[in-house]
Amino acid sequence: MNADSSSPAEAAQVDIRSAIPHRPPMLLIDEVVKLEKDQIVCRKRFDPSEFFVQGHFPGYPLVPGVIQCETALQAGAILLSKVTPQDGSVVPVVTRLDQVRFKRMVRPGETVEIQVRLTESLHPAYYMTGQLRVEGKLAARLDFVCSVASPEPASAAGESSQS
Repeated sequence: MNADSSSPAEAAQVDIRSAIPHRPPMLLIDEVVKLEKDQIVCRKRFDPSEFFVQGHFPGYPLVPGVIQCETALQAGAILLSKVTPQDGSVVPVVTRLDQVRFKRMVRPGETVEIQVRLTESLHPAYYMTGQLRVEGKLAARLDFVCSVASPEPASAAGESSQS
């Protein structure tokens, strides 16, 4: 398929996948709505079939708070991709979460709008504030810090020793 025949959603997904290392089932950004120098707005629709809501909670499924935070972290990583090397030499990693507040439950089937603002940059640390909104209403707010780190080879972590 050439670039001219892809839908806008497919084109946005390609951009997201080139900006951050996350992949399904942990890629939690569906769409980048707006991207500026120090701010990004993204969307994520939480599908009822996603693995993290299957047992959280039976009969009353909720999107876990840690997953809500992860959407903001991934949006922040996309924002950082505009100011950090994209040659695979660094990956974004969260180093701190502060002032995390959940204001309303997020249910499967709902779409969250994720707004992240870069508030300070002290390379290699990037300070950000994120908000998640559902239908314009604040669902979660958090301050966080991401740093860029050089990735270690996956084989070192994934190998098992056998005698």
